[in-house]
Amino acid sequence: LANLKPSRFTDEISAALKEQTDNADLSLLDRVYVSFAYAKDREDRGEFERAFHFYAAGNKIKRAQSGYTAAAIHEEHAAQKAVCDAEFFAARQGWGHAAADPIFIVGLPRSGSTLLEQILSSHSMVDGTLELPNILTLTHKLRRGEKATREKNRYPAALAGLTAAECAELGEAYIKDTMMHRRGAAFFIDKMPNNFRHLGLIKLILPNAKIIDARRAPMACCVSCFRQLFAEGQEFTYSLPDLGAYYRDYVDLMRHWNRVLPGWILTVRHEDVVNDLGSEVRRLLDFCALPFEPACLEYHKTQRNIRTPSSEQVRRPIFRSGLDSWKNFAPWLGGLREALGDEVLGDEVLG
Repeated sequence: LANLKPSRFTDEISAALKEQTDNADLSLLDRVYVSFAYAKDREDRGEFERAFHFYAAGNKIKRAQSGYTAAAIHEEHAAQKAVCDAEFFAARQGWGHAAADPIFIVGLPRSGSTLLEQILSSHSMVDGTLELPNILTLTHKLRRGEKATREKNRYPAALAGLTAAECAELGEAYIKDTMMHRRGAAFFIDKMPNNFRHLGLIKLILPNAKIIDARRAPMACCVSCFRQLFAEGQEFTYSLPDLGAYYRDYVDLMRHWNRVLPGWILTVRHEDVVNDLGSEVRRLLDFCALPFEPACLEYHKTQRNIRTPSSEQVRRPIFRSGLDSWKNFAPWLGGLREALGDEVLGDEVLG
């Protein structure tokens, strides 16, 4: 219930949650669930310091169970930039499978990506699917493959060892393997946010795919992630310093992709979509070479399954109330600001 963002708890449920926060017999996992749910309840009631306390408590338990390190992500991004430079792509022009079906929406969670997916999925020529695991599965195969036994052949260094024929085969396999999620439209969306880390691989195997970078202002995006208990795969969200470092590395890697692959990626800022839906929808459709359809402006009327925390939010017309909600927690965000750094905070719209 706490994940259904527009909903609010009754006084009875709120009291029951409060009682459970003092229950010493809770398992760690149950304590995490109770902490996030009670934090959401306190936030809805305007008790922001108490809400932050319980968000932090739930995240602290998850962080203690995680093996995540910000340094490992930083090193991976550095390796991507070292391997996938402009010369690398110039030498492989024309490689890959020619299909133009996929539209990848990448970025961080809670960045407005589900809204962009809902807008595009409202078009008659676009199928909305899921956060498809296919690209991440391929990177795991490249990490574990026979060629990966030596350091110089490990992913992403392994990309340099792929042949033109292998890239075409991998692209064709992606199209075939994702067909089960489609319903016959000319285009389809893959909304796995973490694919931003693997745009070099995507360019090699699917050079005609469209890439949309769903961007949200750093403080708003990171605080929203901190307040959301994800099912899996987003371990950087359990700590404000980790969140700040991850966002910073994300922006740096996206700058690299835009530099070495100019014009291939469209950056769409969530704040711009909220403030001027009509212009941003037309910009989005133009980039995807899709004719305008009014249904894209009435995205909230589109009936489809959505399996992200934003599922209920995108069933409502555009609203501005979430843009500044992070400011309710401003007194406790010093560690996040420090991790983001002045460069990121200065470059990005603060909402």
